[in-house]
Amino acid sequence: MGLIFLVGFMGCGKTTMGRKLATALGYEFLDLDHALEAHAGMPIPEYFAAHGEDEFRKLESSILKDTAYPENAIVSTGGGLPCFFDNMDWMNAHGQSVYMKLTPKALASRLEHAKTPRPVLQGKKGDELVAFIENKLAEREPFYSQASVTAESFVDLTPENILRLLNLQQ
Repeated sequence: MGLIFLVGFMGCGKTTMGRKLATALGYEFLDLDHALEAHAGMPIPEYFAAHGEDEFRKLESSILKDTAYPENAIVSTGGGLPCFFDNMDWMNAHGQSVYMKLTPKALASRLEHAKTPRPVLQGKKGDELVAFIENKLAEREPFYSQASVTAESFVDLTPENILRLLNLQQ
């Protein structure tokens, strides 16, 4: 069956869903953010601060394209990865992609209560956070919408429904 790439805004649940899908399918799970941190030898926020966004995006793209993937894997991507270079085209050429789409309000709620702080969201809460997400989503939606399938809202965001959307029911 191959590779399935999960794309979407930070906080939409790509890592959590990736683990669940991998378990349901008997696939391996890879988190590209973790692979990037292992390669860089530092957490993403530190790399970003030390080298800037351009270098981060170049490294992120090379991690995507140079990773030796198992035959069958669920791959969780960083929120911005689909929006740079030809990353979205590359993912669609090498597997299927799933856009995990939530509303800005749902994302804001999840991000405000997240265990791991996101440096880019520092100090943003409530309406300010929702406005930030709305603006970022407006930029990213043209890339995210190139995914093979879109799982919208919490209704679609179950392993069973994503497998159904991908025609991979077990």
